[in-house]
Formats: sequence, C-alpha cells, structure tokens
Amino acid sequence: MVLPAFLVFLLGIISASLAVYTAASLHYAVEGAARCYSVDAKNCGGSATTTQSYAKTLDLGTGSPTFTASKPSCGYQVNATLNVVLGTGMAQWNIPLNATACFP
Repeated sequence: MVLPAFLVFLLGIISASLAVYTAASLHYAVEGAARCYSVDAKNCGGSATTTQSYAKTLDLGTGSPTFTASKPSCGYQVNATLNVVLGTGMAQWNIPLNATACFP
C-alpha cells in the first residue's frame, strides 16, 4: 500500500532533479558562449552562428535548446530557451526554461 505512493514520490524527485540539472546546464552554456563570443576568436570567430554552435556543445542537459547570440548595449549576449516536458499522459507538465548571459 505504501509502495505505489513511495514510487510516485521517488519518480517526482528524479524528474524535478532532471529539470534543475537542465536549467543549470542551460545557464552554464549561455555564460560560456557569451564569454567566448566576446574574447575567444578561435572557437567562436566573432560571429553569432559559430557562437550558437559553441553554446550547443556546452549544453549537457536534456532536450535541444534554441540559442541566439546578439550584440546589444550590454556587450555580447547569448539567450537560450527550452521547454522541458515532465511526466506522461494525463500527468504532463511543460516547464519553460530561459537563460540569458551578457559579457562585456
């Protein structure tokens, strides 16, 4: 009687941990890509396209985030968006994740 409730609780903790790990990985990727866009001409080449490709190599989370690189007034900026889907069937949650980093 307790086993089904325990398993649901355990799977919930694992799913939430996966979402937190994905968010942390997304933040790491945009910070590294913004820094690369600003100072590393060898890996990022100073272009938005190569910076976005570089950001994809830094991301270790689940899913395939969308990266954009631009040069606003704050410096070199990289944005990422990703929808994480937790659960299946009737118990399904969409968690939108966003990350932004700007490096002067």
